[in-house]
Amino acid sequence: MSMLLDFHQPSPAIAPLVTIFYLYRSDEPVVEGIERADVGQIRFMLKGSGHLTFAEGHVEPSCPIMVNGPGTGAAAYRVEGPFHCFGAALRPVGWSSLIGIPAHERADHVTDGEAVFGPAGSALLEHLRTLDNVAAMAAVVEPFLLERARPVPPEHQRLCESVRQWLSSSDAPRVAALFDAIPLSSRQVVRLVNHYFGAPPKLLERKFRALRAATALADGADAREVAEAFYDQPHMIREIKHFTGHTPGTLASRMDPVLAMTLSPAAFNELAPPEPATPERA
Repeated sequence: MSMLLDFHQPSPAIAPLVTIFYLYRSDEPVVEGIERADVGQIRFMLKGSGHLTFAEGHVEPSCPIMVNGPGTGAAAYRVEGPFHCFGAALRPVGWSSLIGIPAHERADHVTDGEAVFGPAGSALLEHLRTLDNVAAMAAVVEPFLLERARPVPPEHQRLCESVRQWLSSSDAPRVAALFDAIPLSSRQVVRLVNHYFGAPPKLLERKFRALRAATALADGADAREVAEAFYDQPHMIREIKHFTGHTPGTLASRMDPVLAMTLSPAAFNELAPPEPATPERA
């Protein structure tokens, strides 16, 4: 399969909202694969169209500008190629600022980006189709997004940062530690984490534990040692399968090539600290 996946770091101005830009290209007549449980994304379909099959079994078609909600499980995709796509991976604050829909309402769903961004979004897509590299595309998408960024309350930014630090603090973070770190009731924390991250803290705990375990196994770690973060080895296998679409065995032998490059949470910088210049409410 002839395939290219290039990444591009966002500028400091938009880094509080976007973790990474990327350009994917495949000229195969049909492109099929699995994407792991992911962060919210804006995807400009430069070429190709297809559909996604989500973890619970529902199928949704692609659209020219796809706003993918955060994933609570792995999703399978099939695209009639050639398939070229420019994307922006969003921080939770970025999802709220740029999309304006509670993340849990669009988790495991595709939202039509032309409905979100209007005719200007369609014009941007046509412009992107005239460009040939990820840096040039990022240079025109950044100002477009910054012009449309809505302010996010500072206290909500702080909560999102507390969640990021919690998820970064351990290979197996515990929800109780998050509740201890945030001066709100557990009910308020769950509501706001759902709103920004698209899932409650317990599911985030499971998701990142599974992604780290899958990354370690793909890198050759001993399965018995990796399984220590789970109840037992069958539990580890079920969790990895749910969040990556692969078993430990297929991670080692038949992993989807795109998944191989995006499996680790580090691939999309989703747990990297944001720049300090997030838009705030006056």
